[in-house]
Amino acid sequence: MITLYYWPTPNGHKASIALEEMGLAYTVKPVNILRSEQFEPDFLALNPNHKIPTIVDDDGPGGAPITLFESGAILEYLADKTGQFLPPSGAARYEALTWLYFQVASMGPMLGQCGHFMGYAPEDVPYARERYHRETKRLYGVLEQRLADREFLCGEFTVADMATYPWMMPKIRELHRMDIDEWPNIKRWEAACAARPATARGTAVLEDVMKIGNPDEDAFRSLFEREG
Repeated sequence: MITLYYWPTPNGHKASIALEEMGLAYTVKPVNILRSEQFEPDFLALNPNHKIPTIVDDDGPGGAPITLFESGAILEYLADKTGQFLPPSGAARYEALTWLYFQVASMGPMLGQCGHFMGYAPEDVPYARERYHRETKRLYGVLEQRLADREFLCGEFTVADMATYPWMMPKIRELHRMDIDEWPNIKRWEAACAARPATARGTAVLEDVMKIGNPDEDAFRSLFEREG
């Protein structure tokens, strides 16, 4: 059994989508990052970086338990465990990993900062807001070009799509103030991802507590001011 330590954020959705798409049995342990639960000792023992998602797989390599954090590592591990959504070897594997890491290293950080300065920052910082919004548009352009002649990022649906889609969902896109109609290839791809039943189940996990923007004082302190 896999235990998913989770809160309904784009990064959290990556893991829940993967678990649903791969048909793996799992239980959810909510970690309310708006109320500092990510800093509790039991969770820090699993993830010293106090971030979600984190998983514990009781049946890891060699049958021994394994704990993993960082969403990209989790997706790669689950794909290798099940033999799904990531080619086992060759050029196709590295192509999928390239686009997975593109999301983890480029899209996630830049869109995260765009969302922060657009929807969370306690004061307007025009340079930061404009800089990260401009970079978000540039990254949208990279995806738009990539999707011009393929249904999914690597032709077939892979972990790269699982990582990227949660950051492009309507609620998140609204926070970034991006008009999807300006990006027809992304719009088509987004609809194709959303239409997958397992992906829809993954994004529905704890969706009733999902909150985007305008945090209260305690949530803001928990998300942005605590150091550990």
